[in-house]
Amino acid sequence: MSLFYKTVIQITLLLLTLLPAAITGASDRQRETMLFLPLDNRPVCSSYVVKTMEAAGYKVLVPPVRYLASYNRNGSPDELWKWLLKSAPQADAAVISTDSLIYGGLVASRTHREPQTVLEQRLKRLETLRDQFDVKLYAFSTLMRTPRASFGAVEPPYYAKIGPAIFRYSELCDSDDLIGLSLKDSLTKKALETNLPAADLQDWLERRQKNLNINSQLTQMARSNRFHFLAIGKDDNAPLSHTHMEARKLTQETYDLTQRTFQIVPGVDQLGLLLLTRAGNEINRYNPRIYAFYAEGWGPRTLPQYSDMTLGQSVPQQILAIDGRTATNAENADIVLALNTPADGIMMDSTAPSNQFFSSPQNRKYIGQLKQLLDSGSKISLADVAYSNGADNGFMNELAKTEQLQRLSAYNGWNTADNTVGFAICQGVLAPQMQPQEAEKLMRIRIIDDWYYQANARRSATAFLDSKKQKAAVYLLGACEKPVHELTLGICRDLAGRYTITEKTNFDISFPWNRLFEIEVDLKKDKKKS
Repeated sequence: MSLFYKTVIQITLLLLTLLPAAITGASDRQRETMLFLPLDNRPVCSSYVVKTMEAAGYKVLVPPVRYLASYNRNGSPDELWKWLLKSAPQADAAVISTDSLIYGGLVASRTHREPQTVLEQRLKRLETLRDQFDVKLYAFSTLMRTPRASFGAVEPPYYAKIGPAIFRYSELCDSDDLIGLSLKDSLTKKALETNLPAADLQDWLERRQKNLNINSQLTQMARSNRFHFLAIGKDDNAPLSHTHMEARKLTQETYDLTQRTFQIVPGVDQLGLLLLTRAGNEINRYNPRIYAFYAEGWGPRTLPQYSDMTLGQSVPQQILAIDGRTATNAENADIVLALNTPADGIMMDSTAPSNQFFSSPQNRKYIGQLKQLLDSGSKISLADVAYSNGADNGFMNELAKTEQLQRLSAYNGWNTADNTVGFAICQGVLAPQMQPQEAEKLMRIRIIDDWYYQANARRSATAFLDSKKQKAAVYLLGACEKPVHELTLGICRDLAGRYTITEKTNFDISFPWNRLFEIEVDLKKDKKKS
């Protein structure tokens, strides 16, 4: 055999050896470097995001935690900007929370008292960033939320008292802008304007206008190619609300922008991971095909809590946000996004008394359908959105008992349905790029957090604090943190021991924002198998 043919054969064998790693991304080499400026230091916005991207092989640069917003402080826009300038040359892509750079974080965007001139000065910094560095710039902002009520230090202090009245006023303002008001509703709106404390209502409306002005200017920057991609997230809202109204106005303003460069996306906390996943997909020229497969019942017609869009409207938007494509069936999809939805379309909090460990006929039928898809080779990422803020106990118990849970590529069931769906899309798409044990670790974190804690231990902790006449500690644990930690960790460990996927898992939990609403799960070295 000639030297030429021997060389060709050797090169061919080498390429065949490298091909699987190139396709799956599961090789040991470090992949592209991502710069990530989170919304704040909550685990779902920062550490869980970083763990997901690093498990998929990316190097992720994040700011020192002291510069990020925490539960008891705002972030530092000036220090974050300095870090950004210093770190950008090392990155292939940058995903940036403009709320962090302009206001100091998500909570700060709802509570700041900065004049418009200061906000615009911080915004102008971003205009030069793409000229200074050869890096793809992905930015995400938020539309200020319109909650029905809010407690704790995440809104201006007056919202705890008059939040429901402000929400009702917001509904009427949106309705008036859309179709006008009946005489009764017009009188109600006037009464609210008259009776709400004038200074508080003015403060709320002025801050909204400032933030809307900033978002409008961000879309102008997108129009001038200052960003590779811009996403504006709709924080907690409703079909009639100021958030919904502002999104409509921005949509009208941006009729000339394509969804290749700009989107208004449902939800907020998942945006960092959505854009990091998009950046990775674009670097690798990968457009994942995703099939949304709903449980029987209302399915895509479900209108989740805290949202102004049905799942059938919002899920395709989040698929598009990662530069994905909606598949028409499981057979031609790279990933099946399974959505466990409430049969009657009514979504409640996971701490509701109805969330028991008994499966319904709908649960069992859907699990049987998922098993058939898994048996046929489909990769399934589960978005458990039958309840808000935690898992569906009956469904998950049955899924684990039938040993289908550990066959999933990813699982999510946290916070709002939009948050859950966003993470489920991203982790499902990224899972094939991970080593199997890394994907499993991420899934165990979500099971411990979303199922064991959110849907069970959190309910017990709330009851415990109520029995001690410490209701306010739900929002600021303070001296109650130690007994609550012992109680909730015990419940989580007991549940972990009941199911194969977590029975040998050694973990601890903590309360990074000193409240019950979120925890951070720390996986330790697993217990030795007996």
